[in-house]
Amino acid sequence: MQCVRWLAGLLPLVIGCDSPGDRAASQNTSDAPSDTAGRSDATATAPSDTTETSGAESQVCTRWREDYAVREEGDWTGSVIACDAGDYLEPGPSNTLRQVNLYRWLAGLPPVVSSPDLNAAAQACALIMQANRAIEHAIPDGWDCLSAAGKTAAGLSNLATTAGVESIDLYMTDNDVDNLGHRRWLLSNSLGPVGIGSTSGFSCLQVLTGTGDARARWVTWPPPGDVPIQAMHIASWMDVDAAGWSIQSDYIDLRRGEVRVTRGGIAVATDTWELDPGYGSSFGLGIRPRGWRTAVGESYEVTLGGLSEPVSWRFTLVDCR
Repeated sequence: MQCVRWLAGLLPLVIGCDSPGDRAASQNTSDAPSDTAGRSDATATAPSDTTETSGAESQVCTRWREDYAVREEGDWTGSVIACDAGDYLEPGPSNTLRQVNLYRWLAGLPPVVSSPDLNAAAQACALIMQANRAIEHAIPDGWDCLSAAGKTAAGLSNLATTAGVESIDLYMTDNDVDNLGHRRWLLSNSLGPVGIGSTSGFSCLQVLTGTGDARARWVTWPPPGDVPIQAMHIASWMDVDAAGWSIQSDYIDLRRGEVRVTRGGIAVATDTWELDPGYGSSFGLGIRPRGWRTAVGESYEVTLGGLSEPVSWRFTLVDCR
């Protein structure tokens, strides 16, 4: 079936397709990992080339297999007929948060927690989306099951036409969203606490108004170090190469960055573009492979010249099956 994608409201909206059902995402306390910072191997320094399995790769794949496998959605106890937001039962909220923190760990960022108050608002938001079978940040007055809390949360959240756990992959790939805003919010310095709300088919993840203070000078996706291929090529319509890689910063003006990407020391063609400010970071650049695709076992080095401070990182794709 054909996939339809567009932008709507104040924040990006993306619709994807996966037969037999549609998949959509719109951007505008549970089992958090015990680590208080991101992965220790995710540094910006370029390691020496190696074809051997490293301890870092083992750590990355172990964490990926442990956390990515825990994807059970929780039951929804609400009712559209009664306009009852109900609850998104465990393990749904915990597993949704687990996926957020898995991606943040891979990117070298600290984990976040959820807030009961924000969860309640996000749940009211999810009910509105379920009742109207659509996702929208600026909720029309005539929509069913409106509430002040849900309407406000819709303007502060990533939105999806999937339940909570499944939505995180949509946000992290961000196909056909030029500013890659869903991903940038999940990898933002300010993220947290978040609000998690979901029905059986729609979800809201409040990401704006966070009080996080990660202070990363810059954050990239894919990140430095070993990166699971499963996080890059999730599905034909959820593919990071197709959507574009991202680098974001609250401290460095990336707009004049001169991007150079090498594979095995040889320059490869890319397209780059400036990402709109304010979507999870003050500055950002998108980088898209032109006519080629990342593959397991290959190392890629990205260097940005012409900036106020050096920015460069290397990543290698590993198979974590």
